[in-house]
Formats: sequence, C-alpha cells, structure tokens
Amino acid sequence: MRILGSTVLVMESLTMGFALLIAMDSSDTWEMVVGGILALLLLLTPGLLKRKSGWILGSALQIPFIGFGSVVTMMYFLGGLFALLWIAAIIVGRAGEAARARLTPQ
Repeated sequence: MRILGSTVLVMESLTMGFALLIAMDSSDTWEMVVGGILALLLLLTPGLLKRKSGWILGSALQIPFIGFGSVVTMMYFLGGLFALLWIAAIIVGRAGEAARARLTPQ
C-alpha cells in the first residue's frame, strides 16, 4: 500500500514542479510560493505513510493539488486524475495487504 501511495505522491510532486515552470511567467509570487510549498509537501509525505496521519495528509493534499488548476488550468484534469490514482492506491493496497495476510502463515 505504501509503495503505491508513495509513487502517486512523488509523481504529483514532479507534476507540480512542471506546473510551476508553466506558471512562472504569468503568476504572482504568492502563487509560486504556495505551489512550491505544495510540491515540497507532496515530496516529503511518502516518508510519513508508515502512519495513518501520513495517509490523511496525502489525502488532504489532493485538494490544493486540484485547486492549483486556478493557476494552470490543465491541473484541474491532472489533479482529478491523480486523485483517482490516490484512491486506487488505497483500495488496491488494502486488497493486497489482505491477500498477503491470508497467504502468510500466522
């Protein structure tokens, strides 16, 4: 479950970095700062996925990631796509952990 979640968050961080490059010429300074902080949080959150609070933070970061679409319009689409991937990582990860628990002897 952590591997899937980590992959989604790191890819979101890279996508945010590329979105910041696109927004560099047409955005205000505060939008760039917020985007940079969001990219940094997305990059650091995979280290917290060992605890439930990391998953909550990762889920909460999906909202501003989608909201960055107000700066770079394509981020609405990419944010929605990554939010679906985040949900899929949680669902598939839980199913994989349940299957591993069934196959692993007690």
